[in-house]
Amino acid sequence: MVSKEQIIVWLEEVKDPEIPVLSLVDLGVITDVIITADHVQVEMTPTFVGCPAMDYMKLEVENLLKEKGITPVVNISFKTPWSSDLISEKGKAALKKYGLAPPPSNKVFTDLEILETGICPRCDGENTEMKSPFGPTLCRALYYCHDCKEAFEQFKPL
Repeated sequence: MVSKEQIIVWLEEVKDPEIPVLSLVDLGVITDVIITADHVQVEMTPTFVGCPAMDYMKLEVENLLKEKGITPVVNISFKTPWSSDLISEKGKAALKKYGLAPPPSNKVFTDLEILETGICPRCDGENTEMKSPFGPTLCRALYYCHDCKEAFEQFKPL
């Protein structure tokens, strides 16, 4: 019988379709793995309700486990709500290396507040400003760094 830890290692191969340097495990979308006598159940929580990539990610998880000889049952669930705090430290480092500012902890916010500034993932500068709270996806906002003169995206703390 395969272990939960081995399943999680395998699932690190499944990348986010929008950010291919980030696995679903490091993104925190994989919220649980349950092993039974006849199948492996994987619980997934989308970063946003209505996430257009969820069906694709679910299929990728199913295909990977089938390739490993596992009968998968993949559930998309909101039982464990996704938050940006579920992104692993490895995931935050991958985001920064990719040029996206990782989100600060959502525990510092008491209401739905959008950050006016962020830390630049390129130069670590703090002389930044938000240009738009609407990035290419619902979970990102657009910023500009006045130090290195580069635009960047930051994950919103949720």
